[in-house]
Amino acid sequence: MPKPPADPDAALLRAARRGDAAAVTAALDAGAGIETRDRHRRTALLLASTFDRVAVARVLVARGADPDALDDRHDTPWLVTGVTGSVAMLEALLPADPDLTIRNRYGGLSPIPASERGHVDYVRRVVRTGVDLDHVNDLGWTALLEAVILGDGGRAHQQVVRILLDAGVDRTIADRDGVSALQHAERRGYDEIAALLRD
Repeated sequence: MPKPPADPDAALLRAARRGDAAAVTAALDAGAGIETRDRHRRTALLLASTFDRVAVARVLVARGADPDALDDRHDTPWLVTGVTGSVAMLEALLPADPDLTIRNRYGGLSPIPASERGHVDYVRRVVRTGVDLDHVNDLGWTALLEAVILGDGGRAHQQVVRILLDAGVDRTIADRDGVSALQHAERRGYDEIAALLRD
C-alpha cells in the first residue's frame, strides 16, 4: 500500500497537473481539500482543465469538485475549455453542471475564444449546451464577430461561422462601430465567409 503524501493538498495539485488520476484519488483519500488552490488560485479541476487531463477531471467531478471556481485570471474549468478547444474536457465537466453564464476576464463566454481560435469540434458541441451564442464581450464582439475579426478566413473559421449560423446566431449584431460580421468579412477579403453571411 503506498504511503500517504505528507502534504495531501500539494500532492493533489501536482497530480492534477500531470494527469495522474490514481494519485489524485490517493491525495483526496489522504485528506486533500478538493478545492485547495495553488498560488494562482487554480483548483485541481482548473489545472486538469488547463492541461486537458480528462481522466483527472472525471475523478474530481465525481468527487464533487466545483466547475465554477475562479482563479486569479478570472478563469474557471469550464471557461478554459473554450481556449483549449477540448471537447473531451467539455463532456467531462458537463455532469458537474457548470454555470455557462460566468464571464472570463474579457467579459466573454467559452464559445467566443473557441470561435476566435477556430476550434471547430468544440464549437459544434458547445452550441448544443444552451450557452448564449449571441453574448457580447467587453470588446463589443460576439463569437461570430470574433471568428471573422480575429480568425484567418480559412477553412476552420469558415466551418465555425457555418456552425454558428446553423445554430441560429444573430448575424446582424454589429461591433461598437456599427460594423457587422459581413462587413468585416468583406473588408478582409474573406469571400467564403462573406458568402455564408449573405446566404
